[in-house]
Amino acid sequence: MHGQRPDPDELLTRLQVEALKRRRGKLKIFFGATAGVGKTYSMLDAAHTRQSEGVDVVVGYVEPHGRAETEALLDGLEAIPARTIKYQGTTLREFDLEAALARRPQLILVDELAHTNAPGSRHPKRWQDVEELLEAGINVYSTVNVQHLESLTDVVGQITGITVHETVPDSLLEQADEVEMVDLSPDDLIQRLKEGKVYIPEQAERAMRNFFRKGNLMALRELALRRTADRVDDQMQVYRRDHAVTQPWPAAERILVSISPSPLSRRLIRAAKRMAASLHAEWIAVYVETPAHAHLSEADRTRVIQNLRLAEQLGADTVTRFGHSVSQELLAYARERNVSKILVGKPSHPRWRDIVFGSVLDELVRHSGPIDVYAISGDPDTPYPLPVELWRRRSGWHAYANTLLVLAICTGLARLMFPYFDLANLIMVYLVGVVFSAARYGRGPSILTALLSVLAFDFFFVTPYLTFAVSDSQYIVTFITMLLVGMTVSTLTVRIKHQAETARDRERRTANLYALSRDLANTQEIEDLALVAARHISEVFDSGAVALLPDAEGRLSICIPADITLDTHEQGVADWVYDHGQPAGRGTESLPGARGLYLPLKTMNGSVGVLGIYPQKLEFLPTPDQLHLLETFSNQLSLAVERARLASETERTRMQIETERLRNSLLSSVSHDLRTPLAVITGAASSLIENNDTLTPQGRHELAQVTYEEAERLNRLVSNLLEMTRLQSGGIRANKEWQPLEEVIGTALNRMEKRLADHPLSVSLPDDLPLVPFDSTLIEQVLLNLLDNAAKYTPPDSLIELSAWQDGQDVRVVIADHGPGLRPGDEQRIFDKFYRGQPVATRGAGLGLSICRGILDIHGGRIWAENGPEGGARFYFTLPLDGEPPEVVTDDE
Repeated sequence: MHGQRPDPDELLTRLQVEALKRRRGKLKIFFGATAGVGKTYSMLDAAHTRQSEGVDVVVGYVEPHGRAETEALLDGLEAIPARTIKYQGTTLREFDLEAALARRPQLILVDELAHTNAPGSRHPKRWQDVEELLEAGINVYSTVNVQHLESLTDVVGQITGITVHETVPDSLLEQADEVEMVDLSPDDLIQRLKEGKVYIPEQAERAMRNFFRKGNLMALRELALRRTADRVDDQMQVYRRDHAVTQPWPAAERILVSISPSPLSRRLIRAAKRMAASLHAEWIAVYVETPAHAHLSEADRTRVIQNLRLAEQLGADTVTRFGHSVSQELLAYARERNVSKILVGKPSHPRWRDIVFGSVLDELVRHSGPIDVYAISGDPDTPYPLPVELWRRRSGWHAYANTLLVLAICTGLARLMFPYFDLANLIMVYLVGVVFSAARYGRGPSILTALLSVLAFDFFFVTPYLTFAVSDSQYIVTFITMLLVGMTVSTLTVRIKHQAETARDRERRTANLYALSRDLANTQEIEDLALVAARHISEVFDSGAVALLPDAEGRLSICIPADITLDTHEQGVADWVYDHGQPAGRGTESLPGARGLYLPLKTMNGSVGVLGIYPQKLEFLPTPDQLHLLETFSNQLSLAVERARLASETERTRMQIETERLRNSLLSSVSHDLRTPLAVITGAASSLIENNDTLTPQGRHELAQVTYEEAERLNRLVSNLLEMTRLQSGGIRANKEWQPLEEVIGTALNRMEKRLADHPLSVSLPDDLPLVPFDSTLIEQVLLNLLDNAAKYTPPDSLIELSAWQDGQDVRVVIADHGPGLRPGDEQRIFDKFYRGQPVATRGAGLGLSICRGILDIHGGRIWAENGPEGGARFYFTLPLDGEPPEVVTDDE
């Protein structure tokens, strides 16, 4: 029978998840150890069964690999034609996702879930196609091998020596509605290979020498069976939780071992390891932290930590639980994890302690139900010493003194109430005092308050007064009840206080972890990430902290300025941690003599550094919870460092791509734009040399003029290329000086006189135009490029206007032409490198406007373009009036 009703909140969450699942299609995966075990055959056979039940079944994509029995099963099933894609001279067949979504069957078969789609497909992976089908509400049958699971690629690579590149996320298998294991023994599979039922004979012989060796097949089969068993176990746990099944279902062995401060726990842990190994079972080491943990000696606390670490080293999952009853917490966790066996230490203390304080072993045996309980004896040569601190005073004398004051106040208040209230109400006053003592001073003072309250009540309020004699024997029951209620209230108050403190500790840890995650997420540079982590660890653990990251040569070094310096020994410990990926240093089993505790910063790609923690107290030894929190901090830092490095690598890759694109564009410009003027210059020069005697003076002048014009064009082109290169590399700096803009405009117009000879020019500059801070050489280049652009893209005799004025804290300059204007959408694109606007006879490299934007960026200004209201294009740029201009002294002054 079920132990209790399902939790309403959990049931509601489950119903919401089920509602989401009902809108999705169902996924069934035919899972196998390797190719050739019959996954596709089983999938097709199941499809025929569903079709006979009236289900609309369609074959989306099936790869029969030339197997006759598989191809025979395709008969009678509707199939969606595969897409054909031309790629590198080969025709590839791919699953047609669009056709499948348009056909929208009830059930579709999509073989080879881990397949990589051909370039040009909607999704890079076939499992992503399946996800889209499921989102559309279509049920899917698919197949996958164990070596294609993402989490097992490294394991498969170690077993077979072959790296699998086509993988699927483990979550896909975990979220599948049904997984059917298709199994075949290694001998039968090898026989099928020999018979040519898996591959053609040549491929089969090669496969048997490499991937399909019997040892490989056995290992892959075990992986597949274990993965399937794990999934079934997860499903069973979900069922037990949803149906509130509290009793364990011993479908698989799972062992729980109870850890205590006793030296005998090490023997118990080793016994649990041997039992788990012999049963091939999972095992868990649990330590229950009760309120008494706060009063353990330093040696006992250290022993607890060492016992938990020993269990971790032997392969156990270590768990720390919080509660008042060790037996209750152990049984609750055992039922939660479906444990079949519990191992505890055999008591070695006197029997009277069990009678007075209770026995963990007796409670486990009495309430364990179907769970087996094993009591393991310890080494008789090292008996666990009886706690000499059993009756140790845990509260200071001031707490007991304050308890007497509380009792006096309660008695005085009761004396004032005595003439007007019943004795039962006076008892309530004393119980309030007991609760106050328990909450403020702890268990010992509260028990003393309960005992003295009974005596005070008898002495002052029970006849005969001012004596401890009792005239009515019924008051004996009142006294006993009052004492028991007082002690119970005291115990419960202390327990609630402990639970509140535990909750605060958990909340504080969660808040610290959240604060670290938030600060790391808002930080980009690796040095800043290390500084953030060091600051948080210092605040939480009252310890110095430093991150050691490898330099360009792979040597660990402190990446941030810190007061902590590492000597040769400490550096050696850090290097060992980095190389081996395991914690070492103080409080660990490896190199415990080190001054600091060192944790590896590990990611999926290996170690990225080491986190060093240097406690302020020499006797510091991290508890398991502290160590786990430190490991969580280090994991967060690892991910942040990896993210920063990936971002840096991405930026470098982007810059390389941009540089490559720039290089290709430059080569394109050199191959065309430079070749044209060079060809003209070469032709004119050869004509002058070869036909000098036959050329008229006018002809020689025309050839010389052409040579000059093309040389000027070539000079402008090379200058633009050099300027663009300097801007890209950051080699240009603006040397700003306060100066009149009119002078630079006049210089630019003089240099462009011949270029603008066919265009009338209108210049409008106000008399009160202020001085402007700019680099005259660079701004002159901007004006030259804009004027040349206006002359190039406008017909002869069209007007070009240049004007400037002050606009707030800027000076605005506009160059307007009366040509065809800008094409729609070109207002911003024309400032991109190598982009050309309207086609013209004289083409440039498309760099002039990009250079203008780069120059104005380093001046703090901006440039933009738009079409004028009466036609033509207008180019605006601004120069900011930063700072105060110098005083201008006139000749009159």
